[in-house]
Amino acid sequence: MHETFFKSQADKLGEKLGVKLGEKVTENQARILELIKQNQFITVIELAGLINISRKSVLENISKLKQKGLLKRIGPDKGGHWDVLE
Repeated sequence: MHETFFKSQADKLGEKLGVKLGEKVTENQARILELIKQNQFITVIELAGLINISRKSVLENISKLKQKGLLKRIGPDKGGHWDVLE
């Protein structure tokens, strides 16, 4: 059930962001953004577990989202939080 919900939400978010920015985000990137919107304090390890991808893949996707101007880290790794930019 969660898989279907996240895929549906990721598809909607990816379409919305893709249209807005003129470039597409991957399914995993859309899922990362959706999960961060739900919990701005979520960790990379938690994201990896929820999306079922490696920690390294999460970090690579986060880097790409930052480059696209969709995601920003506020504060340090410990004690900071994520900010989804739209």
